[in-house]
Amino acid sequence: FCLDMHTKDAAAAGESATRLHLVAVWREATVFTEAERAALELTEQATRTADAAEGVTDEVWANAARHYDEEQLSALVAIIALINAYNRVNVIVRQPAGDYVPGMFG
Repeated sequence: FCLDMHTKDAAAAGESATRLHLVAVWREATVFTEAERAALELTEQATRTADAAEGVTDEVWANAARHYDEEQLSALVAIIALINAYNRVNVIVRQPAGDYVPGMFG
């Protein structure tokens, strides 16, 4: 559900289809800024806990800190954690995807 919702909201807000399609291969894509790539890497390490039980590496954190100040990093960490929590809830309740309409929640 979250992927359905956020890709549709991003498209409705003007994000390009190319960038939305290439998020899955962000490491190989040339359409993301260095700051966006740092945020994506931080998000990936924070999310894929089965792959990295030790958490976010110092290198990834330092790279993100080069692009974002303390307040921005705090916001990024909070939104990563929140979206991960929403994803877990959707898995638990088996929330189906595909029916989301941009703006349906306000």
